[in-house]
Amino acid sequence: MRVAIVDDHQLFRKSLAHLLNSFEAIEVVCQASNGKEFIDIIDTIEIDLVLLDIQMPEMNGFQTCKILREKYPSIYVLIISQLTTKESIHKVMELGAHGFFTKNSDPEQLQVAITSIRENGYYFGNELGAVIREIILWEKKYTSNHFLQNSQCDIDEDSLTSREIEIIKLISNGNSSKEISNLLSINVRTVETHRKHIMEKTQAKNFIGVVIFALKYNLISIDEMVIK
Repeated sequence: MRVAIVDDHQLFRKSLAHLLNSFEAIEVVCQASNGKEFIDIIDTIEIDLVLLDIQMPEMNGFQTCKILREKYPSIYVLIISQLTTKESIHKVMELGAHGFFTKNSDPEQLQVAITSIRENGYYFGNELGAVIREIILWEKKYTSNHFLQNSQCDIDEDSLTSREIEIIKLISNGNSSKEISNLLSINVRTVETHRKHIMEKTQAKNFIGVVIFALKYNLISIDEMVIK
């Protein structure tokens, strides 16, 4: 994966780049000190994944993530921050980021996070499990789902087929598309087609939105999820 790092702390940024370049099949191709600097050069570089800080001058992580998800939807966004409040994580998920990684986490866990995003489309670390539970309980108080692109749509769990629900459960348990294809004896492309239809039906910005949808309607339990 071709990775960009956007963080205003130069020492952290360079140390993170050194760590990432030590991982197999990962290359840091871009570094920027804030969102504006990154957006100004993004069209000149091929990027698969952005590691994005929240607290930055000129253009913060929230603003940058919004632009990335609207204009560059094929680029994965992994937030890396010290902010772990319910409000900040909720905002990250609402904007459509593919994962949240705390700066206090084990550096080796970062490779797990990147692999999870590449294979499953999302990542949330184990240390955030309690926060996610709070978010789900908070979300269930509302009649609309803030993690969906259009909260005005009439969406319910009945719109999903039994096979689609089965695939949501398998992904939530940490299975990649290839592993799901083996478990269900179907083609990988069929799994990817199901994933696409699931996201269309739930109108989720990414698979985090799908998981939240499934949790909201009790299609899966957060205690059953694999939060790595």
